[in-house]
Amino acid sequence: MSHASPRAHLRARPPAEPPPARPPRPTAPAKAPRRRARTPLLFCAPFLLLFAGMYLAPIVYAAVSSLYAVRRSGLGLTAPTRVFDPLANYARAFQDSAFTGSLGRVALFGLVQVPVMLGLALGLALLIDAKSARGKGFFRLSSFVPYAVPGVSAALIWSFMYSTQSSPVNRLLGPLGFTVPFFDEDLVLWSVANIVTWSWAGYNMIIIYAALQSIPAEVLEAARMDGASALRIAWSVKIPAVRGALVLTAVFSVIGSAQLFNEPAVLQPVSAGAIPSTYTPIMSAQSAVAAGNYPYAAAQSVVLALLVGAVSFTFFKLTSRGGSA
Repeated sequence: MSHASPRAHLRARPPAEPPPARPPRPTAPAKAPRRRARTPLLFCAPFLLLFAGMYLAPIVYAAVSSLYAVRRSGLGLTAPTRVFDPLANYARAFQDSAFTGSLGRVALFGLVQVPVMLGLALGLALLIDAKSARGKGFFRLSSFVPYAVPGVSAALIWSFMYSTQSSPVNRLLGPLGFTVPFFDEDLVLWSVANIVTWSWAGYNMIIIYAALQSIPAEVLEAARMDGASALRIAWSVKIPAVRGALVLTAVFSVIGSAQLFNEPAVLQPVSAGAIPSTYTPIMSAQSAVAAGNYPYAAAQSVVLALLVGAVSFTFFKLTSRGGSA
């Protein structure tokens, strides 16, 4: 009887199966991604705190204060009290002829002054950007200098120019037989508009001029090679290219018109009554503050902010629709 060799027996044995793999041990969640996510928030925290404290908090406080009305009892000998009456101040604001008149006055101011100022700024920017222009640095600086003068100082300078006693303009026009009544009730608004235009035209010109510098030189050179004149290039190439800058400056100017305060407030003492204390919405709110009626001043401010926001939003919609057409 034959016996199989040990080697053959070993060869016939099936290979042993590997042991089952152990499940991986649960690892602790990595903390590095969370730290990385919190790092930007830590850098933004100072800005967010200042934004909330200096911007959002006053808006919320004004909106809440406008919901209270000041009530005085008896003969006014006792201290006034605040009563929660959400619509009282807003109803009073729209029935106040002085406040509604200031809104209409500022609206007229913006409709006339803003296009004139932006047209002047655009014209100056195109002249300085012209290929044949000389002394560009000097004219840029000289146009921007009025903006560097503080608004109150500019109004004081122009009050001297407008004064009936010391106006050099009227002294020059006197021998010709007429003078300009700068503080006439029908003309004083445009006297204020002249100061604002003098102060801000150079600032807007710098923004538009910077936008002109972004136009590729190849585009302008191609227009010249096609035989386009300088006027045609300005109208068909440059002005459409700075449309975004014009929209931006227009919105800023509308907001600035609604905030008109410094110029009429400085001119008021020398205007011989042509500029009352409620000449603009901000001046009207300031008068309410001076009278101790803070909720009514807050309501006027909220109304003004909502109107300016609605006008700005509508303007953006109209301009964006025109650009996409």
